[in-house]
Amino acid sequence: MLTRREILFRGPAFAAAALAWRATDARAVPMPSTAVHFNVPAGATDCHRHIIGDATQYPYISNPIARYEPARIADMAAFDRAMYIDRVVLVGLTGYGTDNTCLLDGLKQLGKRGRGIPIIDESTTERDLAMMDRAGCRGIRFLTIGEGVEGARKSLEWAGRRLKPSGWYISAGGLLAQLEALADTIAASPVPIVFDHFVGARAHLGVTQPGFQSLLKLLKEGNVYVKLSRINGISRRGPDYPDVVPIAQALIRANPSRILWGTDWPHAQPVQGYENADVSPFLAIDDGRVFNQFAVWAPDPNLRRTILVDNPARLHGF
Repeated sequence: MLTRREILFRGPAFAAAALAWRATDARAVPMPSTAVHFNVPAGATDCHRHIIGDATQYPYISNPIARYEPARIADMAAFDRAMYIDRVVLVGLTGYGTDNTCLLDGLKQLGKRGRGIPIIDESTTERDLAMMDRAGCRGIRFLTIGEGVEGARKSLEWAGRRLKPSGWYISAGGLLAQLEALADTIAASPVPIVFDHFVGARAHLGVTQPGFQSLLKLLKEGNVYVKLSRINGISRRGPDYPDVVPIAQALIRANPSRILWGTDWPHAQPVQGYENADVSPFLAIDDGRVFNQFAVWAPDPNLRRTILVDNPARLHGF
C-alpha cells in the first residue's frame, strides 16, 4: 500500500503536471523536465537553494551581477514535490548583499522544514546573529574570502571567532588550489567549514588536479564538509555530466558522513549577453536529470540516506 507521502509526492497525475509546469510561463523558474527515477528517502534535504523576491519589496544592492524574476517559496513547493525534497537550506543571494530580509521571510514560510545561511560582515551585530539563529539560520556564506592565501586565512579566522559562540558553520566557495596552504587554519577552525559546489574543482582535470588530494585528506580527517552542488559549474558535459562521476565518487568514498547535496535552484547565475539587462534569465538546468546522476554517484540506498538526510540533519539541527 502506498504511504501518504508516496500518494502526495509520487502520484503519476501530479508528476506529469509538475514536469509540465515550467512550460506554462517562459519566465518561470526552472522546473525538472525529467522524472526522478530512484527512491528518494524521507527527509531528503536540498542544502543549497536561493529565494528571490520582488525587487520592489526586496531591493538589490546597487551593483548586482544580475537581477532575476522572483523565485518564491510557492515555486519551491512545486519543485520539491517533483523532486521529493522535504527540507530546504536557503543560502543568501549575492545580489542582496548583507540584507537578509528575503531569506528570513522565506524561513518564516518554510517553518520547521527550512534553515538559512545568511551573508554577514563586520557590521553585523551579536543581536542580529541571535535573531537569525532564532529564525533558523545555522551558518554564514562568504561573498568573498579574502585575497590570496593570507586573505583567505584571515577571513576564516575572523568567521571562526564570530561563529564560535553559536556553533554556526562557514560556507565558502572555490578554494581548491589553496587548500594545502590553508590546511592548518582549516584544521584549527572552531566551527565546521562547508565547501560549496565541489570546492571549485574542474571535472575534466580529474582526481589528480591541484588541491584535490588535500581536499580528500581534509575530508578523511573530518575537518570539512563538501557540497555536491552546481554541477554545471564544474563540467560542461551536460545534461548528464559523465566527467563528474570520478570526482563525486572520490569525495564520497573519502568520508560519506561529510558530504552534502544541493541543487543551487533556481540557478541564478550570470548568463552571457544579459550583463546589463533589467532581468536575466535563469539557467535552464534539468534538476530531475541531474538528481538521477546523484544515484549514479551513490548507488547504495543507505549511502544516499546518509548524504541526503543524516548529514544535513546533524549539521542544521533538523
